Amino acid sequence: MALFDCGPATCVDALKAGLRARGIELQDLRHLLLSHIHFDHAGAAGVLVREHPGLRVHVSAVGAPHLVDPSRLEASARRLYGDTFDELWGELASVPEANVDVVGERVLGLECFPAPGHAAHHVCYLDAGGTLYAGDAVGVRIQPHAAVLPPTPPPEFDLDEWLSSLDEIERRAPTRLALVHFGVADDVGRHVDELRRRLHEWVALEGRTEAEFAEAASADVGDGLEE
Repeated sequence: MALFDCGPATCVDALKAGLRARGIELQDLRHLLLSHIHFDHAGAAGVLVREHPGLRVHVSAVGAPHLVDPSRLEASARRLYGDTFDELWGELASVPEANVDVVGERVLGLECFPAPGHAAHHVCYLDAGGTLYAGDAVGVRIQPHAAVLPPTPPPEFDLDEWLSSLDEIERRAPTRLALVHFGVADDVGRHVDELRRRLHEWVALEGRTEAEFAEAASADVGDGLEE
């Protein structure tokens, strides 16, 4: 049994409650598959492994060393988030190297492939039934609304790589998108098209003031919510 992306340590109690609602305990899990190591996707990995030492953690080659020694990531993030770090993310515990498996082209029967753009080390997983475990590669969508938003954190955001990743995703023709933010989307073509359009259009807003960008983005998102 496997879990895809675990969230930050501040969400461990909610994660356990969600698993328990499905008749699953943490110790029932054997594998944790990570799309990338941003804290909202992987921050709790070390805490979970400490509580469940048999848990295998699958991650990209670039991400693996930072799971084993997250000190540089934490120091950088604490400079950014300041006093809000602990409230947002909680403890960032190390994952023992013995628990870390670097992903290849197949992981637990799933196709695994690079999907950079949001993060250089991002990967996606595709199962035989057509479900894409997408991480942030196909954006954020607060369902039931239709709007698809591009999470573009500096410094790793790369428009060209992201567009190439969307091409690779479409080439594999998934039938469903499993979004960490949030839920499962079945309208794959429309969803990916909207993300591609919004990536182009929001990058074109570069050079505007923060207020001008916020106004333009809000109007764009508002139009999407009305569809």
